[in-house]
Amino acid sequence: MSRPREFDVDRALQQSMEVFWAKGFKSTSYDDLTRTTQVKKQSLYCVFKDKRDLFLKALALYRERSIAMLEELASQEVSPLKKLEAICDSTLYQNDETLRRGCLMVNSALEFGDDDPEVNREVMLMFDQVERILEKIIRDGQKQGLISARQSSKELAVYLNNVLSGAKVMEKSGASREQIATVLRTSFALMISENAR
Repeated sequence: MSRPREFDVDRALQQSMEVFWAKGFKSTSYDDLTRTTQVKKQSLYCVFKDKRDLFLKALALYRERSIAMLEELASQEVSPLKKLEAICDSTLYQNDETLRRGCLMVNSALEFGDDDPEVNREVMLMFDQVERILEKIIRDGQKQGLISARQSSKELAVYLNNVLSGAKVMEKSGASREQIATVLRTSFALMISENAR
């Protein structure tokens, strides 16, 4: 008969995600993880094979929570432009601590590049899911004549997804809120149709 787990796995995963988000994968030690979670190394190893496995599960948790938040915003009964504004606000302007940490997915993409296929797959899955949400909103906006149809909804979703990722890099690099807001305002201005101005 196996021994019962002595800790809350979901809570430990959430706490570990916060550590990785603050420090990155390579700068996070097992001491950092055990100190934050208050779980012994051996106990963590029983559930998560190693630090990398824990990191991959933390990335998946971050992605799932982020996508759930975006889907909730996308389902609001407001105009497509208001939905896009709400998504930009929610992903960029959370709080000062989040501002300093940036985005865990963008940070991981910058830390790993394409060196780790599993990390890269998780990052690309997040970007693809965000893109699909944006594309649906943009398509609705084009049907209503609010968003320019000079480019396809897919092209504009790729564009806006890149703008958001770039803005998150700006955040992490210490850019001011006004600088980031200028980038976002310009991007929206380029997407809005002449009829909606």
